[in-house]
Amino acid sequence: MSTPVHEVEESSALRRVVLLVALLNLGYFGIEFTVALTIGSVSLFADSVDFLEDASVNLLILMALGWSLRARAYVGMGLAGILLVPALATIWSAWSKFHVPLPPAPVPLTLTGLGALAINLTCAVMLTRYRHHSGSLTRAAFLSARNDAFANIAIIAAGTVTALTRSMWPDLIVGLGIMLMNLDAAREVWEAARDEHRTATDVGVP
Repeated sequence: MSTPVHEVEESSALRRVVLLVALLNLGYFGIEFTVALTIGSVSLFADSVDFLEDASVNLLILMALGWSLRARAYVGMGLAGILLVPALATIWSAWSKFHVPLPPAPVPLTLTGLGALAINLTCAVMLTRYRHHSGSLTRAAFLSARNDAFANIAIIAAGTVTALTRSMWPDLIVGLGIMLMNLDAAREVWEAARDEHRTATDVGVP
């Protein structure tokens, strides 16, 4: 039985969106990572690693979209593990910050956070239509973009507070908050992938 034309068109449109989201994330990773190292920001460092992770997630999704339900479930479980990478990177960055307890420059912190917010809102809007398509895969991409937008708002706020207090704590606290959001996203994707795997097993899908 041939695949309906509208499903083929929707699948092609989803592939284009996922590829564009991957490229946007990869491009802004380089910008944010450079600024993070330059000004010594834990929150920007965590968020930049998150951009790289999002690019990897979307590229994996692009490869797995045409696979079977069981195969997509396995990829979803793998993506849940990838979502943990920014959390581990944040722990390392936060630990390093205690050895050099200086606040990041607030203006670059705020401006870079604004740029990141623009990128993530764009990605979230593009992925909203497809967040329930292909189960845990597109859910992983949508959750990453949505959570990152919330994180960017917190980064902007941290930049404002840092300008007023000249303290390292706002940046550090936001960085650890980003870590917690990534842990929660990893849990949600793992649960969605586990349900897909159970469904594939119940119906005997290879």
